[in-house]
Amino acid sequence: MRLPSRRSVRPLPMAVPLSLMLVWPAFAGAQAPEVKRDPFPAQAVGQVHTLRIIPETCAYLQGRFVADPAKPYLLGAARTAPRCQPRARLVDPAKAAPSVASGWILNDELRVPNAACPKQVAVVRIWRKPAASAPLKPDAQGRPRIYLEDAKQQAAAGRLNALPQFAAVLAVEGGGCAAAVPGR
Repeated sequence: MRLPSRRSVRPLPMAVPLSLMLVWPAFAGAQAPEVKRDPFPAQAVGQVHTLRIIPETCAYLQGRFVADPAKPYLLGAARTAPRCQPRARLVDPAKAAPSVASGWILNDELRVPNAACPKQVAVVRIWRKPAASAPLKPDAQGRPRIYLEDAKQQAAAGRLNALPQFAAVLAVEGGGCAAAVPGR
């Protein structure tokens, strides 16, 4: 492993107080998404675009700007493949009400600007809720395993472990741009 030279290491600016540097990681971790990404390129009105694939749910999120000032952005989900077996569920955010207080984790934040109205941005926040399952007990060989017969018995008794959940929450930031919509 090669260490960086002294010239490539830049010191922190002295304008940042030490107390802020110590408090900032705890504060930022509460609201910062797990995935860091740049905003999407500006999208034209009516153009369908893929936002993100969530392989655990066998689905991908699609969106498009529309010429309706009341609901300027439409968000939907589509299945990735008919034979895909989901390991998590994509749930309705209105019913799930994702929040940090209820055990959800902010996984990703997608920002898509409107090409016809640059001040309008669709923001999709993807929340993840891990499954609340007990760790597997080791078998006689000391390894945690799931045996087919045990799984069948648990399924018959209705005691299967819960699946992880994902929810996509849509918000549109910025002012309305009804005059900037092409074709009006």
